[in-house]
Formats: sequence, structure tokens, C-alpha cells
Amino acid sequence: MKKNKPVSKRPPSRLVREFLDSLWLEKGLSNNTLESYGRDLRAFEAWLDDSMSGRKLEAVRREDLLRYLSDRLSAGITARSTARALSCLRSLYRYLLRENKIKEDPTLQIENPKLGRPLPTTLTEKDVERLLATPDISTAIGMRDRTMLELLYATGLRVTELVALQLTEVNLRQGVVRIMGKGSKERLVPMGEEAIQWLVRYLKESRSDLLKHNLFQEVVFPSNHGKQMTRQTFWHRIKLHADTAGIQKKISPHTLRHAFATHLINHGADLRVVQLLLGHSDLSTTQIYTHVAQQRMKELHAEHHPRG
Repeated sequence: MKKNKPVSKRPPSRLVREFLDSLWLEKGLSNNTLESYGRDLRAFEAWLDDSMSGRKLEAVRREDLLRYLSDRLSAGITARSTARALSCLRSLYRYLLRENKIKEDPTLQIENPKLGRPLPTTLTEKDVERLLATPDISTAIGMRDRTMLELLYATGLRVTELVALQLTEVNLRQGVVRIMGKGSKERLVPMGEEAIQWLVRYLKESRSDLLKHNLFQEVVFPSNHGKQMTRQTFWHRIKLHADTAGIQKKISPHTLRHAFATHLINHGADLRVVQLLLGHSDLSTTQIYTHVAQQRMKELHAEHHPRG
């Protein structure tokens, strides 16, 4: 379990107060940021009192800081929180060096704690089925949303790519969409039969109702004003449908993209194929999804194995 040390009750030293004043004057930092700096520095001074016999800030050495960081991690304080504390100490000691309060900066050559890349939130296949079934397809907006969700899950497109998709970029005969992704790199992505069926139905039955008077609009999925939908609007639509479906997980605009990649890998897809479909320039970016799949396998094992 992640822990956070209780905030020290001791008042900050004169040097810390002067440092915080300089941050406010020179950088115009917000009160919240200044309070965060103050908490981290009070915690460090409290540690100096308890573990270093009250050593002064000006007398701190590199090995003292290494011990402090080690003590934090040993106490179960997260690497992210510890990295933030080190960043705060770096700022403090740069200030003290500049003000000629110290001769050497003890934070030099101290590496940040390794944070580890957070795994993206993804959905189970049952979650996805519930989400896809939520829009009311008796309405034009509901049919549009269902088709967008189907296409997003079938192709792994970025939300920005989906909302900007043009009619000329969809080839129903070949069953692919042509996407101009990051760095102006073009890729062809297959849609799959299910998504094609929904797209054909949407184009035939519902799209014209959304166009209003903008009959020459080329965007595949217009807003209810007949214009290109914003990324934020579609994100709100996803969240609305997720809430309606009773999905408790934290949803992001990329959630279905993550599900697309993870479920492909779960079913044995080659990592380099997934890389091409997602439009990743670096395979290491795609590899995060193998970790998601492995994490899910561990959870299933723990849940269902008699000795889990």
C-alpha cells in the first residue's frame, strides 16, 4: 500500500521562508505550489532533526540526501512523491548556492527515483460490449455514437483521428480507413466486418439528419450542428455512455484505443502488427500493452486459482 508521511508540524526555518519568498517574487508560483514546496521542505527539516541530530540545511551533504531518499522509499512513500521532493530540494540548493549560503550543491549527480511507466486503463471485453450497446440507436445521435464507438474499438484510432475522419478517407469496398497520423505518417487500418456494417447503416440512415444544411460537409461524424465534432465533445459522449453502462473504471478518450491493442495482444496478435495499426513510430510504445495483458492475467489468476 502506498504511504505518505504525516506533514511535519514544525515551522519552516528562516532559510526555507526566504527561499519560498524568492519563489513567489521571481516565479509567481501559486499558493498551492508554494504550500507543496513548504510541506516537502518541512518534512526534510524534520528528518534532519530526527535522523541527523538537527543538522542545518547549509551543512547537508550528498550522502545525507541519498540516505533521506532511501528512508522515504523504505517507508513506502511512492517514487513519484519522492521524485517531487528531490526536485524541491534541487530548487532550494540552487537558490542557496546562488545566494552564497553554500559552496557546493549537494543535489548534483543524484538521479531521480525510477517512476515506472503507469499502465493505461483498459476495459475487459465484457466492458466493451456493454459500452457499445449503450447508445440509443433509434436516434441519429445515438446511431452516430454507436458507429463511432464501434469504429474506435475496431481500428484503435486516436480520438482526434476519428473526429476528423473524412468521407474520402473511408474505403468501404476494401474495408479500410486511410489515416494521416502523428508526424504526417499515413497508414491504412482495416475496419472489420462489424464496424463496416454499422458504418454503412449510419451513412444510409442517420448522417444526413445531422448535417442540417451543411450537405457538402465531408466529415464522417458531424456534431448535431452539422460541423466537425471536437475531441472534447466526443470525450463527453464516451463518458456519458460509460456512466450509463455502469462502468466504474476511470475512462479517458484513449480507453477504447487501449482496449483495441490489449485485446489484440490477448488473442495472439503480433506486436509489430499492433504497432503498425496504432501508428506508433517506436515499438517500445506498443510494448506497454503486453504489460497490461500480463497484469490482467495475474489478476485473473489471483481471482480464480485456488492458490491465487
